[in-house]
Amino acid sequence: MGKGIWFARLAVGLLLACSALFFVQLWEWPAFSTHGIYKVWRYLEGVKANVQTRNFSTMETGHFVIKFIQKDKPYVQMVADNAEEVYGPVTEFFGYYPGDKTVVVVYPDGESLAASFGWDRDEQAMGVYWAGTIRILSPGEWISTRDTEDVFKREGPMAHELTHLLVDNITKGNYNRWFTEGVAQYVERRVTGFSFAEPSPDRQLRYYEFELLENDFDSLDQRLAYWQSLVAVECIVDKAGKEGLLQVMKALGDGCSFEEAIKKGTGMDFNQFAREVYFRLDHNLG
Repeated sequence: MGKGIWFARLAVGLLLACSALFFVQLWEWPAFSTHGIYKVWRYLEGVKANVQTRNFSTMETGHFVIKFIQKDKPYVQMVADNAEEVYGPVTEFFGYYPGDKTVVVVYPDGESLAASFGWDRDEQAMGVYWAGTIRILSPGEWISTRDTEDVFKREGPMAHELTHLLVDNITKGNYNRWFTEGVAQYVERRVTGFSFAEPSPDRQLRYYEFELLENDFDSLDQRLAYWQSLVAVECIVDKAGKEGLLQVMKALGDGCSFEEAIKKGTGMDFNQFAREVYFRLDHNLG
């Protein structure tokens, strides 16, 4: 089959799929809600990822489909084993179990990882969750010791990125960046023991207003933004327990604003919650 015919059929297939999903969403959400648009976007991003990795090899486990190129085959079993190892404790924390196997794509280098979702920044990442797919950098690119498996289990991205997937699913895409990063760090620490170093060893921390965290997360000092995100999630858990955190997520999934969700989960209005977080940061209680 010629490439032109193949791409034509692909385009027709995508058009039909988009049209079908569009009318389904219109039927379910007469006003074509933000959630409906998000579902279509996530589906299309999944199609895009499948097209981009159509020539990758695959390995399936009980809960994951691992995609990789042959260069990274020596690391795939390690990735698969670690994914299954963290799956139990991460899903049990939320009491939520994805219905489908999660796709994990192993990229050979940072450039191809960034290009997979249009990231043009220079920052390096070991893993990224994006629109239903976990994308990780080949362990061979960032682990230089002989103890590759131990380092990957302790410092690798699987627990962190799987948490992002579950937050996305449970909230139906209705969350802000700092919240999912805070939850991912909190769960990752519980599961693997790993946590980022504090941004200021002398504990002289400044902090960002939540409005800035919500609207401009990626342009901020990332160490500080991530640290504050974790402190905020710890505040939720300290005040309302794990169930309070899960209630916040459930409320977001029901379509509540973040302010409403915080009220439902913790009993605090958002201003009170923000003051509590700022107090912790001012007094080094994080």
